[in-house]
Amino acid sequence: MKEKSWTPWALLSPALTAVFLLLVVPVCFVVVYSFWLRAPSGSDIPAFQFGNYAKFFEDFFYPSLLIRTIRVALETVALCLLMGYIPAYFFYRTTSKYKPVLMILIMLPFWISFIIRTLSWINILGDSGLINHVFMKLGIISSPLPMLYNEGAVLMGLLQYLLPFMILNIYVSLEGIDKSLTEAATSLGCTEWQAFKEVTLPLSLPGVSAGCLLVFVLTSGTYIPPMILGGPDNEMIANLIFKRIVGTLDWPFGSALSTILLGLLGIIVYTYNRYLGINQLFKSLQ
Repeated sequence: MKEKSWTPWALLSPALTAVFLLLVVPVCFVVVYSFWLRAPSGSDIPAFQFGNYAKFFEDFFYPSLLIRTIRVALETVALCLLMGYIPAYFFYRTTSKYKPVLMILIMLPFWISFIIRTLSWINILGDSGLINHVFMKLGIISSPLPMLYNEGAVLMGLLQYLLPFMILNIYVSLEGIDKSLTEAATSLGCTEWQAFKEVTLPLSLPGVSAGCLLVFVLTSGTYIPPMILGGPDNEMIANLIFKRIVGTLDWPFGSALSTILLGLLGIIVYTYNRYLGINQLFKSLQ
């Protein structure tokens, strides 16, 4: 009996070891660094003080970046949900022989570098990009439209990056629904819309919840689309962390910013678990 009880832990030990060494230990280093001091000479002094956290709350510039990050993340979640549910539902209902090909097209962006995908929007939305070039050739506009270096461009880059995650999460949840349930609903007098609203939609909510949480977390921690497509007026908290750690080598304050972001995301995940149950995420994979 004891041997059987140790079997799952023995099988999980390689994965748990990797998670501990590659995730838990680095995060602990970041948390410890957040309490260090930044000397005027530029060196980091080991200490235990809350000056870095106080600096964050003393200047509203830093909380405003965090608020903007949360707002952009919520907008991205809403857009991904609206644009992702329809194709996921189409894949669930279709019997076309081209379904595998369409699924590959959904996953095709994962085969291309994230940076290259983001940079490609410059050739589409820029002053000399595809859209402005076509519009000017057709005589629709006389001067280029400012479609780059604003929040709209950032959202386009985030959508391109995160929409496949939403589609795949919802599709996996839908694929686990027995189609005979909707057939039974229609045979009892429900219209197609009523069957969808009363049967399919509620049963697909675990996948919707998983997709929304995943998109929100990934959006909150990304910095490439805002850096390339947003410009200085559309930065998010991850851009500030990148500048502090990589640009100015201010590890203590950059670590404090990272810890604050990590803590906020932890509170959001805890709240989700408290009211919806984290097990809903795994139901979408069954």
